[in-house]
Amino acid sequence: MRKKIRRVVAATAGLALALGLLLAVGNEYRFEEERVSVPVPGGSLEAVVAHPEGTTRGLVVLVHGDGPVDATYDGLYRPWFEAAADAGFATLSWSKPGVGGSTGNWLRQDMDERAAEVSHVLDWASAQPGLATGTVVLWGASQAGWVLPKVVRSRPDVDAVVAVSPAVNWLRQGRFNLLAELDHDGAAAPARREAVEVSDRTRELLESGADHDRYLARTTDPEPLDADRWGFALRNFRSDATADLQASADRHVPVLLTLGTEDRNVDVAETGSTYRRILGDDVTVARFRAAHSMARPVVEDSDALGLLTGTFWPRALLAPGVLDTYRDFLEGVAPG
Repeated sequence: MRKKIRRVVAATAGLALALGLLLAVGNEYRFEEERVSVPVPGGSLEAVVAHPEGTTRGLVVLVHGDGPVDATYDGLYRPWFEAAADAGFATLSWSKPGVGGSTGNWLRQDMDERAAEVSHVLDWASAQPGLATGTVVLWGASQAGWVLPKVVRSRPDVDAVVAVSPAVNWLRQGRFNLLAELDHDGAAAPARREAVEVSDRTRELLESGADHDRYLARTTDPEPLDADRWGFALRNFRSDATADLQASADRHVPVLLTLGTEDRNVDVAETGSTYRRILGDDVTVARFRAAHSMARPVVEDSDALGLLTGTFWPRALLAPGVLDTYRDFLEGVAPG
């Protein structure tokens, strides 16, 4: 028995050592991360700058999607930082208002205010002697699809855009997501009808401008939105990127549009066709067998596998080719 215990202890220790070595190697990145504070009207944003190890030829400014996201997305953005660094680009990313050390509340912003926030960050960056802002690339995911073209149309200093899984229309995106999730879960007909009825009622209440109390009194959603989230929806549910894309198209800024064939959040067929129709030859569409986050579908659908992969080898979370395509695009961006 004692020999068996010793073997188990030795095996456990060996596994711990192996995992420790894997963690050290998997999370050792080719950039230097600096924490900074970016002043904005009414407060400041807690931010990080990921500097390349060699010569810096430009700056990527990262625009988050939905949710209370910090500057590194709990470390999940670092593989993107590294790919940019390999192309000679620093990356600037900040915690959303009310997250970490950033002041404010992201749920009280509309898309115009989010775009103004990006513009303030760009102004700050251009005044920093340690940042190479001669070439500026905007990187934005998901909800940032309603922010990026607003910034591009108003800022002549944006030289390129990377749009990751953006939607076009808020309401259509919500309905697509609902139906895709019901299909994925194999929902029976009664459950589907109930979910669609809840969605339709929510849309009616949004279009009528219902306050949170009226929403709570009228909704049949078993998990109703809290006051802040309902306010956020009221401010933004009419969002549609089409007009801003059309206005930004006049600048002929190169755009890399990355889409996942397994995306259940966004109708990538609509997004792809809309971007191609409006931006023409200025957009490069790259499709991957990936989920909405550009993650491999297997890790997106397994919390345990996603946690293990994100902890010990976060680069492997993303679908094959995603980071290489991103790096190659940055290497081809012409100086501003």
